[in-house]
Amino acid sequence: MRGGTVNRVLLAVVGLLLLALGGAVLAVGLGAPPPRWWIHSGPHDALLTEAERTRWEHTDWWWPAVIGGLAVLVLLALWWLTAALRRRRPADILIDTGDGDGALLRGRTLEAAVAEDAARPRGVASASVVLAGRRKAPGVRARLRLEPDAQPRAVLAEFTDQALARARESAGLPSLPAEVRLKAVRHRAERVT
Repeated sequence: MRGGTVNRVLLAVVGLLLLALGGAVLAVGLGAPPPRWWIHSGPHDALLTEAERTRWEHTDWWWPAVIGGLAVLVLLALWWLTAALRRRRPADILIDTGDGDGALLRGRTLEAAVAEDAARPRGVASASVVLAGRRKAPGVRARLRLEPDAQPRAVLAEFTDQALARARESAGLPSLPAEVRLKAVRHRAERVT
């Protein structure tokens, strides 16, 4: 959850900076007067003069520093891309059948079964369940929406003892860690006459 938020915030900040810089360059290129802090004087001014481009060219540290900096930027971009493309939920769960082979259980099937079991108890308005973790060691993230008269401790105990235990036993998993978030359903105030 937090990783997705950080990713969105970073993308928004980088996007806004690039948009502001591109808009400023476009405005000056179209003839708008440049602001005081602008590094160039007009639309026909070169981005870098020849003196600025060749200033550090003959020093020993310049090219290794440029190549090293660009390599770090490329590695960070690749890391960010793989983190964004990485699957957060296991599509299948590997179940040990005891005969040396294994069976695959679809993750969505287990999610639906646990969500259906979690929504049954009295006091639960709705439940949503998402698998997390790895294929051989899955975990559960559950969100339970509680009715106004529900007792959170009892609902959580029933979820752990019933829905989660059934899922763990039916999948043959030694453990099934869970993160459960409880939220109350909004309701209107009752009229008393």
